Amino acid sequence: MGPAERVTAAFRARFGSEPSLVVRSPGRVNVIGEHTDYNEGFVLPMAIDRAVWIALRARPGREVVAVSLDFAGEKAFALDGLRREGAGWVEYLKGTAWALAEAGHRLAGWEGVLAGDLPIGAGLSSSAALEMAAARAFAAVSGLPWDPVAMAKLARRAENEWVGVGCGIMDPLIIGAGREGHAVLIDCRSLEMRPAPLPRGTAIAILDTSTRRELTGSAYNERRAQCEEAARRLGVKALRDVTPAALAARGGALPDVVRRRARHIVSENARTLDAAEAMQAGDARRLGGLMNESHLSMRDDFEISTAALDAMADLGQAAAGCYGARMTGGGFGGCVVALVDEATAPAFLDAVGRGYRERTALTPSLYLCRPQAGASIMRT
Repeated sequence: MGPAERVTAAFRARFGSEPSLVVRSPGRVNVIGEHTDYNEGFVLPMAIDRAVWIALRARPGREVVAVSLDFAGEKAFALDGLRREGAGWVEYLKGTAWALAEAGHRLAGWEGVLAGDLPIGAGLSSSAALEMAAARAFAAVSGLPWDPVAMAKLARRAENEWVGVGCGIMDPLIIGAGREGHAVLIDCRSLEMRPAPLPRGTAIAILDTSTRRELTGSAYNERRAQCEEAARRLGVKALRDVTPAALAARGGALPDVVRRRARHIVSENARTLDAAEAMQAGDARRLGGLMNESHLSMRDDFEISTAALDAMADLGQAAAGCYGARMTGGGFGGCVVALVDEATAPAFLDAVGRGYRERTALTPSLYLCRPQAGASIMRT
């Protein structure tokens, strides 16, 4: 039974009737362009075929009643007088409601059941998928127009100001505006988007290290502050405005750590633009080489990799049929993303899995994924 069927059956059992609609909100994997989003730079993510699902219907009054199958819990909250009450999955729903209300939207209540097949904390943006699922649900029951860009901005505000993670626009935007068969080059300053097709005969593999990180209150926010310091010292609005040549000429005046953080962002922006061109040209080797360079930059300059991520990236890069591999997501745990030859992908996954178990004694989760459309609604 897939997640859509699971939430529908569980809704029927809990609420005694069919849901009026089912929301699908995909996770995402970033092919290249890490930590560049909050520096107003370029990213190249894609929505994937793993998602958060909500079966729901509107309910009278201004209350939300939600059941999480993944966390085996039921929570209720009123839309009037919203307040934070610790952590947990329901805070993402409340934060999204708060951001929508702050933007002037009048929200209706709903009751629903949530579940997903998106691993949590793996760097595949399970939190933004949940926020965009909630936004899609609130929009549907409240009669609000669905604008992926506007809703992504509100989901980012929920994450920044309610949850407390200084994330950028990339995650909710690709979740809202994903395109089937394509990654999407996003300019995080203008929010201009351009689809970029996967090279013919390739697939994206997600190599989950089975290690997890917690972004809230972590080194993620520290990295963001270091990037802001670099931009301030260099006299620019954001590191997006610094070229590799300008950083080489002026970076010596920065403290060593700040200079290395800036070097990752500046070089990663250049790599991301090059990667989009490689995809348009169908050049898998060029794209894979850029992914390998990206991993080294995150390991050495941005210092967000781990021994497990490095081991997985090394094994992926060395395996037959791999064009390139890099850690993806915020860092400090989670997943590696690899560009692989579609025909030999099963053998690639087998070789990497065996090698990773031998090297780390951990059991990874390895799978291929396909680019999907963004958050959507299925009527029942």
